[in-house]
Amino acid sequence: MPKITVRNILELKESGKPIVALTAYDYFTAKYIDSAGVDIILVGDSLEMVIYGSDTTLTANMDKMLFHTEAVAKATKNAMVVGDMPFLSYQGSLGDAVLNAGRFLQAGAQAVKIEGGWKFSAVVRAIVDSGIPVMGHIGMLPQSVHRIGGYITQGEDEDSSRRLFEDASSLQEAGAFSIVLEKVDSNTAKKITQNLNIPTIGIGAGSHCDGQILVINDILGLYDKFTPPFVKQYTNLKEEIIRSAKSYAEDVRNKKFPKQEG
Repeated sequence: MPKITVRNILELKESGKPIVALTAYDYFTAKYIDSAGVDIILVGDSLEMVIYGSDTTLTANMDKMLFHTEAVAKATKNAMVVGDMPFLSYQGSLGDAVLNAGRFLQAGAQAVKIEGGWKFSAVVRAIVDSGIPVMGHIGMLPQSVHRIGGYITQGEDEDSSRRLFEDASSLQEAGAFSIVLEKVDSNTAKKITQNLNIPTIGIGAGSHCDGQILVINDILGLYDKFTPPFVKQYTNLKEEIIRSAKSYAEDVRNKKFPKQEG
């Protein structure tokens, strides 16, 4: 199976086939979910929370993001790898934004993701004009959590819904190939999805988006600080890891492992 490209993602919207996306942060997780047939693997700045134990994504930096992007890219044969541009990597000058986006491609990604609406349309356009595909991200913005006032649903009232629609339209016009809608009211997400030519990928935005994305640690039960209400947990690896470690510890203490030699 050839590597999935921007054209393939756009074709999925045209065909009405849902886009499947997951996050990954290391070689082996990326290898396994790539073999499962996902379309997009996002190396999210969520790694700052689920890998490094921070309370927000704000302390993720370029060094961390590039380190994990390279590991994921080495393992991924089919899915599109998207690198999440961390806080302060694109909010300064357009030149810095383009340079940092390019470093993700050098690390093996095929595209980058940027948080923010129309205020960042010039940044998106500059990066796209440099030959780098951009995935937008509107709604609840983890990098703006202090300004927004928490992890709350966006687009529930008429004014907020209108602003999100304008954000999405400006990002499409700037050249974004898709837009993540995070914690967006489902009716607002439906309106945006129906009026865009590029696909929307929802996370806590209802069933009307062109695709869905979740954090891999959430669906595997490997992150227990909090679980968003929209997450479906497909297994609980935390319990399996604890059980296995306890069994190993018991075997060692009881001298059952390693097996006693004659």
